[in-house]
Amino acid sequence: MYYPLMLKVKGEPCLVVGGGSVALQKARALRRAGADVTVVSPVFTSALRRLRVRRIARRFRTGDVARRILVIAATDDPKVNRAVFSACRRRSIPVNVVDVPELCSFIVPSILRRGPVVIAVSTGGQSPSLAKALRRQLEALVPASIGRTALRLGRERRRLLRALPPSPARTRLLKGLVR
Repeated sequence: MYYPLMLKVKGEPCLVVGGGSVALQKARALRRAGADVTVVSPVFTSALRRLRVRRIARRFRTGDVARRILVIAATDDPKVNRAVFSACRRRSIPVNVVDVPELCSFIVPSILRRGPVVIAVSTGGQSPSLAKALRRQLEALVPASIGRTALRLGRERRRLLRALPPSPARTRLLKGLVR
């Protein structure tokens, strides 16, 4: 069973182990969220070489996970994946070994982003393709403008929180902003 949450990674050190297309996808997603990404691999695809991340061109070492807030292993080498998992678990660092659920302390949902509005769809690792199909359906339903609406409502909420003391009336007013 998984507990859903959103993790703040902006400016935080994250590690991706692997140099192929899956590692590229994971590194890009972390960069889009503002993470400080390091990628460790003996070889990198040309696209990964162009991505604005720190690259370490060598095999994974257990010390690579030190001071990371999360780690993703995206290699096709089961021995390396297990070493990444073990190194992270010893240090209580959240780890995801792509497509190996038993070596994951977290899973990555299919994500729909509309500015600050983020909708995550997960099947608990049972069927990533179903999660992606559901996300595509949601893309058609959720307007692109919802992000701007969330930003406007956030400004209004902050203004009301500063202007009014805590009270049931303030709570009702805040809830009424989205009706």
